[in-house]
Amino acid sequence: MPETTREPESIGHRIRRLRHERGLSQRELSEPGVSYAYVSRIEAGARHPSLKAIRILAKKLGVSAEYIETGAGMPKAYDREIRLGDAELALRLGEDVEQAELTFRALAAEARETADGAAEVRARIGLGVALAARGRHAEAIVHLERAECSAAVTPSSRPDVYAALGRCYTAVGELRRAVALFERSLETLAEQAPADRAVEFRLRSRLSGALAEAGDLQRARAVLVEAPAPGEPRLDARRRIDLYWTLGRIAASEGEPVAAMTHLRRAIGLLESTEDTLELARAHLHCAEILLLEGHTEQAGTHLQRADRLLELAGDERDLATLRTQQAHLAVRLGALDEAIELATEALGSLAEDAIDAGGAWHALGAAHALKGDVESASESLRHAVELLREAGEWREAMTAYRVWAQVLRDAGRDQEAFEVIEQATLLTLRHAGTSTRRQQTRR
Repeated sequence: MPETTREPESIGHRIRRLRHERGLSQRELSEPGVSYAYVSRIEAGARHPSLKAIRILAKKLGVSAEYIETGAGMPKAYDREIRLGDAELALRLGEDVEQAELTFRALAAEARETADGAAEVRARIGLGVALAARGRHAEAIVHLERAECSAAVTPSSRPDVYAALGRCYTAVGELRRAVALFERSLETLAEQAPADRAVEFRLRSRLSGALAEAGDLQRARAVLVEAPAPGEPRLDARRRIDLYWTLGRIAASEGEPVAAMTHLRRAIGLLESTEDTLELARAHLHCAEILLLEGHTEQAGTHLQRADRLLELAGDERDLATLRTQQAHLAVRLGALDEAIELATEALGSLAEDAIDAGGAWHALGAAHALKGDVESASESLRHAVELLREAGEWREAMTAYRVWAQVLRDAGRDQEAFEVIEQATLLTLRHAGTSTRRQQTRR
């Protein structure tokens, strides 16, 4: 039987195939200079595209102009696809994040040179997530923002991009930008995919968390109330974790530690059935922070031990700094003052001098120096602590630091300075009476 010769793929057929593979309509592929009707005629074989049209369509379809014209170059695209998939899997499993960063960086540059727009977007997303995992949030924001601007990235198709970008904004103290991002994503979702209730719940949880961190607890609750009802659709484990986590954060912010711990224990129970090691570690850290503030030293120690073991497998510099900070507070409670100073100093070494997260570490360092009788070191550390804690809205911990500072000065016979510190603490108490605005650093 004679061998059948396959007819070469025409430019029109190639454009139509690529468009279908990417889930685009002819109208979505069109733009000024390449109208919907023009695209239709090209695909039907009635028109041969101009060089300008080929370049525009290649960019939209995420391939090279050469491939549109000749069909050549797919082996490289397939190889890039495999490398992207391998790097994304390695990142998801937490395997060698530094190498994943290098791979994504190389792939982004390669995709840009060959006009492979789809691959470049994926590489930038991976690069942003890898940089965030290594604590380089400002650099991560640059890549995630560029990816978010792509037409291929929408709240419905890539909610993970919005979640990652929001976390990075929070990490650098840009809470307003985090709130605006999630508000904008919910508006877009309502226009493009109003029936996608699962993504809506996820984005509402993120928005509620950002509002709680910003101290707007009333709106944080309202956003959750407006979320899809638990039975519409039924919440899966991931969404229930998000719900319990957010409710726990709000309860802690309102000075309700019992309710906060109840919600967080539920989140931990669900997280233990997943492979999300990092989020489980952060949940244990959050529990330890609440318990230490309430004076439950032994229980806090158990959570810190679990967080420490988990963060050996995953976690960036900020996670480890938070762990060392809480370990330093625990060491102060146990009277291990030299260890507390060492741990707090290690935490501060991983953070920028004026980082909001540093307030807790300065507090632990000052408390340790105070118990050792080093008045000057204690006073200086506690001064840093209250400034950063107040800036972060951590008024409950700021009050504790004020009390320690005043006692140090009083014991040293510096009564006038002690009185001034107490006066500052009183003003802070009056400002926050009845409305706690504590922001828990949950990193979500």
